[in-house]
Amino acid sequence: MERRDFFKKAVVTAGSIAIGTNILEADETTQPANDRAVTPIAFPEKRPMIMYSDRPPLLESPREVFTSALTPNDLFFVRWHMPMIPKHINTSTFRVHINGLVNKEIKLSLNDLKTKFKQVELTAVLQCGGNSRSAFHPTASGIQWGAGAMGCAKWKGVRLKDVLDYAGLKEGATWLGFNGKEKAVYSETANFIRELKVDEVNEHMILAYEMNGEDLPYLNGFPLRLIMPGTYSDSWIKMISDITVTQKKNKLLFMEKAYRIPDNACECETPDKIVEKTKPIEKINVNSIIGYPKKGSKVRKDAHIVVRGVAFDAGAGIKTVRVSVDNGQTWNKALLDDGTAGNFAFRTFRYTFAPKKTGKLTIMCKAISNNNEEQPLAKDIQWNHGGYKYNGIDEVILEVV
Repeated sequence: MERRDFFKKAVVTAGSIAIGTNILEADETTQPANDRAVTPIAFPEKRPMIMYSDRPPLLESPREVFTSALTPNDLFFVRWHMPMIPKHINTSTFRVHINGLVNKEIKLSLNDLKTKFKQVELTAVLQCGGNSRSAFHPTASGIQWGAGAMGCAKWKGVRLKDVLDYAGLKEGATWLGFNGKEKAVYSETANFIRELKVDEVNEHMILAYEMNGEDLPYLNGFPLRLIMPGTYSDSWIKMISDITVTQKKNKLLFMEKAYRIPDNACECETPDKIVEKTKPIEKINVNSIIGYPKKGSKVRKDAHIVVRGVAFDAGAGIKTVRVSVDNGQTWNKALLDDGTAGNFAFRTFRYTFAPKKTGKLTIMCKAISNNNEEQPLAKDIQWNHGGYKYNGIDEVILEVV
């Protein structure tokens, strides 16, 4: 497929499903509604996924992909904020512009990035801050994602620090502003720009042009995106075009208003008392999900069942995953993979058992990180109006026959 034809084909195939609208509503449970139907229509470079909108594209990964350490590119979730995305990007003329308080203003091509800098690879989880928002009750504002607004990939590119060193930072350089190529319909609407303090840049932050050994998929930020492991996806700017270095922090819509939670100990509020003081959502909290078996499956009594899923956190690493098959009365250790993918990656787990009686069976999983952060029960998750950072203990209900 020619990339110049991308959105021409996308409009033809997906336009009849939903036109720039949130088409799914939350249910009144404390579990994310992540087993919604996969649309029969596939976007280019993607297999059929759960779709919330086609403009901008909002696609969720089905639960069954979360049994593997890496999420396939063609099933990796998609989240854009603005409806206007370039129809074609010419890689021979594409440049990322580093400007502002730098010793030399530079424009780097993809070839420059691949030949002038050390190439690095990093496996890391990308997760939307609103992942599992549909589990909040009452309904929180925003796209009513199930548990599939996340994925894990091996990213390849160059260190952000190396690029900044190449440009050279002037005295007083304090903030970095990252801007991509997505645009709003109306010129009055603010661009989706994220800022980062210069002293927060670390060796794990990269400008990536590959994902799982292939060029970045168009919908996942082709040809270049910012990778910030351990943070939510709002900071991972797609189709990155500009990095602007400034002394002062800018007043930006998406920094000052969006992707923020109450700045209190519980990070919570109530619908009738919204907290005024807020802070950015920033680091991912510990989480896990069961990828198999699927909700609503029928299994036979005494059958050999292997529960499989993934766990992750902001980078401390997963110490253990525990599984319960008796509604949380007892918890048993699951078997974890060897962890060689690194602390920013999915840690796969599996647990084997045989159900001893017929009827409804609830399987639950919870992850505990190396810094002893533990997933809470779903009923203990406290509400925030943006529906961010949900990480309640996951559960799958089966029928034993």
